[in-house]
Amino acid sequence: MTPGEDSPLIREATRADLLSIYRIETQVFEQPWPYPAFEGFLTEPNFLVAATNGSIAGFIVADVTPTYGRDLGHIKDLAVHPTAQGNGIGRRLLQRAVLGLTVEGVGRIKLEVREHNSRARGLYRSEGFEPVTRLSGYYDDGEDAIVMAKQPERTHIFDTE
Repeated sequence: MTPGEDSPLIREATRADLLSIYRIETQVFEQPWPYPAFEGFLTEPNFLVAATNGSIAGFIVADVTPTYGRDLGHIKDLAVHPTAQGNGIGRRLLQRAVLGLTVEGVGRIKLEVREHNSRARGLYRSEGFEPVTRLSGYYDDGEDAIVMAKQPERTHIFDTE
């Protein structure tokens, strides 16, 4: 399948992508991450972009937190350019990040989402994330966050049997 309008190329983010990522972040969120925050995730294999027709249409930031048991995957940020929303790009980015975290061996994947962001909550729920708890006043403007989580599905891509 050749990447195009209907099929974005999902790849790891590079330093050259940061300005486009930051521009999307500031257009999508009222309280955007600062530019340097993205620089800190450049070495993460699950900091991904969706490129369509040579432009960045969206991105996802996900990483792994070591724990005493199985590591925890964390979806930290997901945004799609306003003109590209509704085309499945966010879903493709989320699916690819979940796969990447699963391959890294995480035991659980979590994320936080604004309580009133029903569109994002619907996407996450359709991809198997379930509400776990509410974080009161999590965002700077006082809005609560809903923590959602899922168990990654066992993958057989590395099985030798």
